[in-house]
Amino acid sequence: MSQLDAEVLTTRAAEGVPRRAFSVADVERMVEVGLIDPHERLEIIGGEIVPMSPKGNHHEVLRVTLADYWGRRLPAELIMAQEPGLRLNKKTYVEPDFIFYPRSVRRVDIKAQDIVLLVEIADTSLSYDQTTKAQLYSSFGLREYWTINAVKLTTRIHRDPAPGGYRDVQDYGPKDRLAPIEAPSLALNLSDLEML
Repeated sequence: MSQLDAEVLTTRAAEGVPRRAFSVADVERMVEVGLIDPHERLEIIGGEIVPMSPKGNHHEVLRVTLADYWGRRLPAELIMAQEPGLRLNKKTYVEPDFIFYPRSVRRVDIKAQDIVLLVEIADTSLSYDQTTKAQLYSSFGLREYWTINAVKLTTRIHRDPAPGGYRDVQDYGPKDRLAPIEAPSLALNLSDLEML
């Protein structure tokens, strides 16, 4: 879907007034009956359907490179899921770029608190990922959340979730060492990666 198509399918006409909330099941049914194209990139945040920005080339190159890098260093006790559909509750569904969770947790049973690390790669959605998404993930108790700027290779790491947002938020440059607290074998410097 092009940017123009996304603009045609979205509206801000009801800003400031209550809107009907949809459940994840409602949206899945809309896809089944053809009201929503099955290839449309959507998330559901608190019952609101949010169209996702198209993935840029920088995003895809970095995602593939990170998948290769982390796939070779993944500890046996963890699973890495790429672009998983993640149901945080009945009215919230997101598709982050990566989640890492214990092998002992079944994928269908996963909760935000089970996730060791969640990573969003952004080019056009960086501000959204660092504000709205950070607050959302913190409210669900997600322990460690990274937002990576696909163009500048800078990273914001969010740790220590609280109801109002993460208590520990730090920015890192491309040459800084990034190390997940619960998965130190996945540590890296983005500037050292050979982009695939």
